[in-house]
Amino acid sequence: MNIKRIDHIVLTVANLPRAIRFYREVFDMPIIKDKSTGEENCVRCGHQLIEFQLANTDRDLRPAKPVIGSADICIIAGDSMDQIINHLISYYIPILKGPLKRVGSEGEMTSIYINDYDNNLLEISSYK
Repeated sequence: MNIKRIDHIVLTVANLPRAIRFYREVFDMPIIKDKSTGEENCVRCGHQLIEFQLANTDRDLRPAKPVIGSADICIIAGDSMDQIINHLISYYIPILKGPLKRVGSEGEMTSIYINDYDNNLLEISSYK
């Protein structure tokens, strides 16, 4: 098997419109509509998608125990860390930790950590 990349991830959230609004407004991620239902349940993050589901969603395929706020993901920004921090401050989003030096899939990066409205941990990083 030759795995090329991750296509999408699914976050379990308490309020679908609120989650979509957070990722759209704070990160400027475009909203994607489900082609079969027309429902807005997804945002584009670079070449990947972040989908959202409610914990009590009755779907055929879902995790055994979907829990709100259990995700820990890293997103890469194209801005400087100072610009990222100032942007988050302008949205009144508290920075939990950082900036810190980390090693990611492409080498050394600088990261800060925040929570989204569902308490998913988001690491926002930039490479040199």
